[in-house]
Formats: sequence, C-alpha cells, structure tokens
Amino acid sequence: MTAPSPAALVERALDTVARIRPDAGAAVLVRETSEAVLRWANSTMTTNGATTDRTVGLVLLVPLPAGGTGAGVVRLSAPDRLVHGGDDRAAADAELEHGVRAAVLAAERSGPARDAAELPPPTGPADADFGEPAGETSAGVFRGLAEALGDSFGRDLSAGFADHHVRTTWLGTSAGVRRRWVSPGGAVEVNLKDPTTGSSVWGGQSSRDFTDVDLPDLLAGLRGRLAWGRRKVAIEPGRHETVLPPSAVADFMIYLAWSMGGRPAQEGRSALSHAGGTRVGEQLTPLPLTLTGDPDAPGFPGLAYEPVLATTSSGDEMSVFDNGAGTRRVDWLREGRVNELAYPRAAAAEFADDGARFAPPSENLLLTGGSDATLEDMIASTRRGLLLTCLWYMREVDPETMLLTGLSRDGVYLVEDGEVTAEVNNFRFNESPLDLVRRATAAGATERTLPREWKDWFTLAAMPPLRIPDFNMSSVSQAS
Repeated sequence: MTAPSPAALVERALDTVARIRPDAGAAVLVRETSEAVLRWANSTMTTNGATTDRTVGLVLLVPLPAGGTGAGVVRLSAPDRLVHGGDDRAAADAELEHGVRAAVLAAERSGPARDAAELPPPTGPADADFGEPAGETSAGVFRGLAEALGDSFGRDLSAGFADHHVRTTWLGTSAGVRRRWVSPGGAVEVNLKDPTTGSSVWGGQSSRDFTDVDLPDLLAGLRGRLAWGRRKVAIEPGRHETVLPPSAVADFMIYLAWSMGGRPAQEGRSALSHAGGTRVGEQLTPLPLTLTGDPDAPGFPGLAYEPVLATTSSGDEMSVFDNGAGTRRVDWLREGRVNELAYPRAAAAEFADDGARFAPPSENLLLTGGSDATLEDMIASTRRGLLLTCLWYMREVDPETMLLTGLSRDGVYLVEDGEVTAEVNNFRFNESPLDLVRRATAAGATERTLPREWKDWFTLAAMPPLRIPDFNMSSVSQAS
C-alpha cells in the first residue's frame, strides 16, 4: 500500500473525528520537511546528508458535560503506517483512530479552556494546490557554497554549518479551512579562527535557496575582523558606549517580540505591564523606531510566512482554537511607542475595551526608522567605545523588567577615534531589550541579518545597527 497523500490524510482524520465525536471541532495539521545539511570543521567537510520528516497534529475541541470546551492535542511523529504506507489499510486506519480517541480523551480531561472560541471560518476557497505533494530539497542546493568553501580551505581555518529545508504545511479544519503552503529557507554560518592569535569570528546569512549567498564576500569580511585581533587590550567591566551590529540587535529584538504577550501584561506578569493595564501607547524613545512582523515585508521574497495560523500549542500569545485565522502585519512598536501586544482571539475579545485585537506572533521581524548610516559609518563616528559583534547563551533573569543575561563571543573590539584598534576580552552582559530601545541614541540603516543566538528558531530578521551609550558589561568572561 502506498502512503496516503497529506491532503488525503487530513480528510481521513477529519472523517474519523466526525464519526467518533461529531460534536467536536477539529484541526488537522500535517507538516512535511525535506532538509539538507552541510557541516565542516578544521577546513574539512565532516557531515552532509538529506532527510525527510512528516508529523501529524490532531487538535480536538470537545464540548464538556459541565459546560465549556476542552482542547486535546495528539502529535504523531512520522507514524509508519500513516506516512510510509504498509500492507494493511485497516491497521493504518486503526492507528489514526487511536490518535483521534486519545485527543478526545485529552480534551475531556483538560477542563474548560480559557481560550475557547469557535474555529475561524475559511477566508476563501480551498487552496487549488491542496492536493499537491510536498516540496523537496537536496544537497545540490549547496553546490555553489561547497565550491567556494573548497577554494577557501587552503587559506582559512574554518568551521561552519549550512541548512536548507523546504517545509510544506497542510491545514484542514472542521470549519472548512483547507490551506497548503510551502516554506523554503535556510542559513549558513561560518567561524574563522586565527591559530596564531587565538582570535575567532562568526558570520552568517539566511537564504531562500542559497543563490544569493556570496560566501567569498562573507569570508572577506570575517578575515578583516580577524586582523583586528592581532592587538589585544584588556577592558574592565562597566557601562561602555557600545555599537551593536544588526545581528546582535536582532537577538535582542526577537526576544522583545517573543515577550509581547497581552495577557501577561494585563495581569501584571510582564515588563509590558503598567499600573491598571499595559504599556501600550507609552513612548519608549524619541527615535522613530518601528518593530514589525509583516507577511508582505519587502526584502523577504518568497520566504516563509504562514498565511493562516497553524499550531498544535496554546499559550499566552496563540491558541489552538485559532487554527485557520488569517495572519496580518503587526507593528509591535510604532515610531518609538509600544503599539500592540500579542493576543489570541479569545483574549482579544476579553480585553476589547482596552483596544486589544487578535495579533498572532510574528515569523519575521523588522526594525526600521533609523538613518541611512551603515555599521562602518557608526564606527567612524565613535570617539571611544566597544563594538559587540556576537551574543551567546542569552537567558532571562527578570521577566518583570525583561532583563537578559548573556555572553559575548567571537569578537568584542575597541573603537578609538573612529577606528577599530584592538580586540578586547569577552564579557557577561545584563541588559533588557526594552531598556536598549529607551537608551539608544542612534540607529542606522536596516538590513537583512542572521541572529546568532536565536538562529535555530528564527532566521527572518532585518535590523539596523544601534548605538547604546551605556551598555552594561557586568563582568569579564573567560569564554572564548
């Protein structure tokens, strides 16, 4: 027996729900990911390969005898009979039925959900390609990258990793939603090391298909930073004027976007809380900075952004009851002011008197409103300060202030009279993304960038460099 197509699997699952529990709402989410990876170390290829993975998510929304609706979720990760086929159709159907019954039981035991709502109706007809197979990738996507790496191995001591994936999603709901979309994407990251000085540097780039990756140009920039490490200077911890390049800014702003939950702010549990409400409307900075998640953002051609919400998890920012709801542009900050918070539909209705509306989490993030100054321009205008290129091992210390701690890595540099003059020691830092926005004195030109810390979860970012007059380097770190 051949494996059922994802579209057929969605329909079989919804039919099974209708037979077992006809009064329940249901969302079936099938994701198939084709992935190719390339890894190298000590200027030698070490690992490459390609994999395909399919997961099936069953979301059951079940009316409870005592009132309210319970939500139950079962995730089937590459179930053999449902994905790869087998010689027994009855056994495959039994496996699917077992998953549905388990989701019903989980819903019945969960109690009334606070985020309960009717599943959203379709925003249009079923996608014409709903029945099409999954997109695919292969190691061939790295052909140009591999050739450039081979040319560099005789010159650089390098290590790195490249990933490319094509993720295809099918979403079907009992409300009639039938959507399919393909999300290609990936990233390359490179470390160069100077064995003489011990200095190391990191750089990376996200990409739709690697045709826009200019590895020789990326390597040339990293070699220039390695040259800065030939002179080393010890700097004491404290508050230093610091220039943050777009990658480091992205790591802070992504965490800010992840912390924009409306309910925690309403309930006094977050840094966006204010006496009797939230900080929406508060002016953080005179700089006209706007932090946006935008499905139609320029500079992200063809890159992943789900046209509707598709999730098997509920939390303060999203809900399984919202499967099929259309996504939209959200300005989390607008011209320096807190503008919106993230609300599922039920929470948006609950706090409607405060101006709340449905705002799903962002899959890309752009910070705009700065000048046309490049990072090099901002360095040139620095009399004395630090250039902090990479952030690492970031963790939250205090959710009420959004205070984060982390380490610098792969290059902190001293800037004197507009020039980088030396590499300095690494630091532990303690900073809040909100406070950085408040205290920033200059922002440059926005450009596509790859975050260092959060790249495994978030790669679609465009940020400017920022100048912080008093970045808190709390202690010297021995990390290297």
